[in-house]
Parts: sequence; C-alpha cells; structure tokens
Amino acid sequence: MSDPRLITALDLPTIDEAEALVATLGEVCVHYKIGLQLLPVGGMDLAARLKAHGKQVFLDYKLHDIPATVEKATRSITAAGADLLTVHAEPPVMRAAHAGREGSNLKILGVTVLTAYDDAMLTEMGYGSGARDLVLRRVEQALECGLDGVVASPQEAEEIRARFGGGFLIVTPGVRPAGTDAGDQKRVATPAEALRAGASHLVIGRPISAAPDPKAAATAILAEMARV
Repeated sequence: MSDPRLITALDLPTIDEAEALVATLGEVCVHYKIGLQLLPVGGMDLAARLKAHGKQVFLDYKLHDIPATVEKATRSITAAGADLLTVHAEPPVMRAAHAGREGSNLKILGVTVLTAYDDAMLTEMGYGSGARDLVLRRVEQALECGLDGVVASPQEAEEIRARFGGGFLIVTPGVRPAGTDAGDQKRVATPAEALRAGASHLVIGRPISAAPDPKAAATAILAEMARV
C-alpha cells in the first residue's frame, strides 16, 4: 500500500541516514521531501537518485532572494527532475520562479506562513495581520502569479478550499497522527483532519523517521488516509 499524497520528510543530518530510511520504508512510501538540512551535503544528487528509482521528490528549499537569482536557481533546479519546489509566497519571488521553471514539469508551491509560526511570532516579526489573514492573502497572490499550489497549515486548508476552490495543490506540513508530539509545530492536525479540510498532500517527518518502526508508522498513517 502506498499513496503519493503522503510526502515523507527526509529531515535527517546525513545522506546516508536519509537513504537508510528510504530503504527501510521500501515500497510503502513513494514521495519524499528533501529540505535545507540535506541541500549542502548532497541533497540534489539524492533527489536525482530517488527520481531514477521511480520516487517522487519535493524540494522544500523555500527560495527567497532577488527575482533574478530566484529565476536562475529555479532553472538550475529543474535539472534534477523533481516534482515540487517551494518558494516564499511573495509576488516578485513567485513570478521569478514561475519564469525559471518554463519548459519543465516542475510544480512551484508558494510557502504562505510557516507552520511553526503563530500570531504572536508574526507580530514580533512586524506583520500587521495574523496567520489566517496573511495566509489567505498569499494564496490569492500565488494563484495570481500562476503557481501550482501553496504550502499552508491544515488549520487553514478548509478555508482556502472554500474561498479559492479546487484545481490547485495544498501541501500541509504540521501533520501529526493522534497521540504524537507536536514538536515545534504550532498549527497542527491529524492526517484525516488535514485531508478532510482539503489538503492534497501531507508532509510528515518525525512521526515516521523517529518512530521505533518507521515502516509500521508510515503504514498506519496510510491506513488512516485511506479511510477518509
């Protein structure tokens, strides 16, 4: 049993540990996230190897720079043949990434508000609105910029779907099976809750990678998803 809507996060210190987890999970998991932790130690090569073995790859690099740099970086990243790439959901950044992926099958996602942030943290950073309002504004801008979807918490997915409809991806981190530790995530939900709210993909890391039996943990999550 596998389901590409489950994206297993390879948030591990080394490439060897990431590949060991992939081997442990076998055919149970078919979609993997590579983030900034692995980028400087061989993340792009790992992405190419996963693709060569028939896996789907989500590059969670959250590009955020001047437009010219983002466009060039996106163009370089397309060579890995990855399926998804994140950029910060600011219009100049999103337009640049959209231009940089031209001619490829890479889908671009706008990161709205990180799931580790709550309203108090946004106030501290100088934002004049809370997480909900900022997320909805950034979703609107992402769609205007031609992106394929957004990254948002499960708690916002239902309102995003209600306001903007279907036809685009909502990738939700901050997903925690019932009874597991939320860790540093502030806006969380169970896999079933996230799917019912309208999420298209679930990003799950530590509940799988840190479990005593990662394969059993992933299988249990997939069973919960199948029941929705």
